[in-house]
Amino acid sequence: MDYALTVSGLTKTYPDFRLDHVSFAVPSGSIVGLIGENGAGKSTTVNAVLGLIQREAGQVSILERETLDDATKEQIGVVFDGSNYPEILSPKQIHRIMRQIYRSWEGETYFRLLDRFSLPQNKPLKQFSKGMKMKLAIAAALSHQSKLLILDEATSGLDPVIRDDLLDLLLDFVQNEEHAILISSHITSDLEKIADHIVFIHGGKVVFSKPKDELTEQYGVLKCGAAQYEALDPSDRVVSRRMEYEWQVLVSDRHTIQKKYPKALVVPATLDEIMLLYVKGEAG
Repeated sequence: MDYALTVSGLTKTYPDFRLDHVSFAVPSGSIVGLIGENGAGKSTTVNAVLGLIQREAGQVSILERETLDDATKEQIGVVFDGSNYPEILSPKQIHRIMRQIYRSWEGETYFRLLDRFSLPQNKPLKQFSKGMKMKLAIAAALSHQSKLLILDEATSGLDPVIRDDLLDLLLDFVQNEEHAILISSHITSDLEKIADHIVFIHGGKVVFSKPKDELTEQYGVLKCGAAQYEALDPSDRVVSRRMEYEWQVLVSDRHTIQKKYPKALVVPATLDEIMLLYVKGEAG
């Protein structure tokens, strides 16, 4: 399998936080979602991957290169939460600047995406809404022959219609098997729609890295009372959380668990519920 990005043992220490030997991979032709609560280490991971902060340990390979040289940078599209460009500039002025920066800049692609997103070419960005600015940033990221897109909370704060437009564009992008996307987000419903793989970071560590379909189709939440909880085989419990009136237990194979405990209520688990139970619950 070809990988657009591989991260191995990524470590960075701050006085109050440590990114602790983070490892995962982004296969070509796929979308990998990076999830975790605020402060879990998602943005630190992205910044370390891009070389914006110096890592103290670990290796990063982007498009099969361990050095982030100019040729590699040309093939990476990056979008952060918030405005990526000076507010006084218009999309047309940004085009003039970008064609000087990127040898591979494709003005035709850029203006086609502006039209697709109904973005005015001559209006300054200070008059754009947050959603319009995000559409512009993604249009620019897709206009210099990018093979790897890295988006850090890019859909945060956008209305559902705009988010849906952007998700469709991302799905179109990875139809080319040479393309790949790493997207960090706390909006797990977006990742349930488009991601092929989920990497969950909590407290600076990778809790799991699994195919999304395995999580959404096999994982479940068993809900039961105290007596039934005590009767459960501890090996069946991934994590458990005691609520006011019931126990909620994350299980890794809800179909098998339902057969084993026919009187228990076992429901499919969303990514939100999986993340919440790992963060708030206790290991089985």
